[in-house]
Amino acid sequence: MYKQISSTQNSTIKYILQLQEKSRSRRKEGKFVLEGFRELTLALEGNYSIETIFFYPEICSHESVETLVKKVTNTPDCIEISKEVYQKIAYRTSTEGVLAIVKTKEHSLDTISFHNTNPLILVAEAPEKPGNIGALLRTADAANIDAVFIANPKTDLYNPNIVRSSVGCVFTTQVATGSTAEIISYLQEKQIGIYCAALTASENYHIQDFERATAVVVGTEATGLSDEWLNNSTQNIIIPMQGKIDSMNVSVAAAIILFEAKRQRDFR
Repeated sequence: MYKQISSTQNSTIKYILQLQEKSRSRRKEGKFVLEGFRELTLALEGNYSIETIFFYPEICSHESVETLVKKVTNTPDCIEISKEVYQKIAYRTSTEGVLAIVKTKEHSLDTISFHNTNPLILVAEAPEKPGNIGALLRTADAANIDAVFIANPKTDLYNPNIVRSSVGCVFTTQVATGSTAEIISYLQEKQIGIYCAALTASENYHIQDFERATAVVVGTEATGLSDEWLNNSTQNIIIPMQGKIDSMNVSVAAAIILFEAKRQRDFR
């Protein structure tokens, strides 16, 4: 028999809302709230530890919960919740009736490991919009690159909007955060070429040699990259625009460059 929570005033429910709404709480507790079977499955693939599972039985059956629990290495608490509670804590309109409290991971540069001598890395400097961060992570997953580095992050990786917009790719991609100076030092120490997407002193992206160890660096659409990146760039690169504007969405630009790098590596 599962534990049950039927009141939205329950202290556990208030705790969930805090984790959803406040990055300070997520950092302090080292936990976040995750919704949906696909996301939970990806989190398990990424070796995340699930602490508690909450499910609304009208949508998520006991059998479905048991199937999920079998995939978890530890034994999480399972709590059946009422419709009112589910509607209170579900961040998205469609979460398949299941949510969980999950332990966060450390995302320092020291946690990154490469399985080849010419890694392909995406670096994003100071991205602000969770949707853009999620899209960058989806792009990284689609190209199956080695890691994503976020320099001078403006929000934590477990922001519900990042988790949602990344469709769970935040769990299956190696992600590290650090200051711009720390990441530049890391790349230089490992002799990884730094290719900065920029408008000045740039060469076309498709004539570069991306078969070597490569970091593709993108900034925000509003301000671009800081001088610190541009001053340490192996080569500034540009995607030739053929219309009236001189830029595009950061995740689209990153995808174009990363897939050119993959083309070079796969077909030369």
